[in-house]
Amino acid sequence: MPIPKKTIIIGGESFEIPDFAKFFGGGLRLILMIVGALWLLTGVFIVGPDEQGVIRRFGKFSRVATSGLNYHLPFPLEVVQKPKITEVKRVEIGFRTIEQGPPAEYRQVPMESLMLTGNLNIIDIDMIVQYKIKDAVAYLFNVKDAGETIQKTAEASLRQVIGRHDIDEALTTGKFAIQEETMTLLQQVLDKYDIGVLIVQVQLQDVHPPQEVAPDFKDVASAKEDKERKINQSQGYRNDVIPKARGEAEKMLREAEAYAAKRIAESEGDAKKFINIYAEYSRAKDVTRKRMLLETMEQILPGVQKYILTSEGQINLLPLAGQNPAKTGQ
Repeated sequence: MPIPKKTIIIGGESFEIPDFAKFFGGGLRLILMIVGALWLLTGVFIVGPDEQGVIRRFGKFSRVATSGLNYHLPFPLEVVQKPKITEVKRVEIGFRTIEQGPPAEYRQVPMESLMLTGNLNIIDIDMIVQYKIKDAVAYLFNVKDAGETIQKTAEASLRQVIGRHDIDEALTTGKFAIQEETMTLLQQVLDKYDIGVLIVQVQLQDVHPPQEVAPDFKDVASAKEDKERKINQSQGYRNDVIPKARGEAEKMLREAEAYAAKRIAESEGDAKKFINIYAEYSRAKDVTRKRMLLETMEQILPGVQKYILTSEGQINLLPLAGQNPAKTGQ
C-alpha cells in the first residue's frame, strides 16, 4: 500500500513529503500509548534486604525507599541508587590488590606506606580499613567520592598516630594500640565530614623498616633480643637463688631457736635436779654422798675393762673382801 503524500511550499517552491499521520491514522496513537505505558513501567524497582533505595529527582535527593517493591518516576525524571548498607567494604593503604588468587598478587604504593615515627625513623606500613554504610544519603551526597575520601583520611590518620609512637613500638608491642588509636581518630574525622560510614576494623598488614636499612634493623633487633634474654636469665637465677637463701636462713634460725629452747629446758632441768639433790644432801649428807658415789660408779664402771684376782694370784696385793676364791671376772 503506497504511503500518501502531501504538498508543502517552501520559498515559493512546492515539495511533496510522505503523510505518515494519514497513513497510520489511529495506529500511531496506539503505538504511542504502548510506548508510554512501557516507559512508565520502567519506574518499577526492587530494593533488596541488604540495600537502601535512594531516589533522586532531576539529580536532587528526593526520598529513601525501603526494602521490597517500589516505584519512582521513569528516567530522566527520577533515578534510584541502591547502595548495600550491610556489605563490609575495604580500602587499602600502602598497597593494592592486583589478583585475589590464590596466590594473591599485590602492588606496593611507597608514597602511602612510608611514614615518619615519633623518634624520626622511617617505617613502611601497609594497612586495611573495613567499613559499612550507616547513612546511605550522606554516603552518596555529602562527598564526591566516598571511597577515596575514606582512603585519604585513613592514610592521614595513620600518619598522625605513627608520629606519636617510636619505631620500636610500631615494630613490636605497640601494633594493637596503633590500630585502636587510628580507628578512633579515623571515625572522629569521618563523622565531622558527615560521610555516613561506620569503621568496622583497622588492621596493620605489614610493618617493617625500609628495604634499604632492613639488615641494620635486624642486627639491632637481634642485639635487643640477646639483651632481653640475658636479663631474663639473670632474673631467673635471682629468683632461684634468693628464695633458697631465704629458706636456708629461715631453717638455720628455726634450728637455733629450737637448740636454744632445748638448752634452756635442759639447764632448767639440771638446775631443778641440783636443787633437789642439794635439799636431800642438806637433810642426810652421808647417805646422799654415798648414793651419788654409787650412781656415778654405775655410770662409769660399765664402760671400764675390769680384772678381778682370786686369792691364788695375790702377790703383794690386797684381797678384795667378799669375793669368791674362784676366778669370777675377766
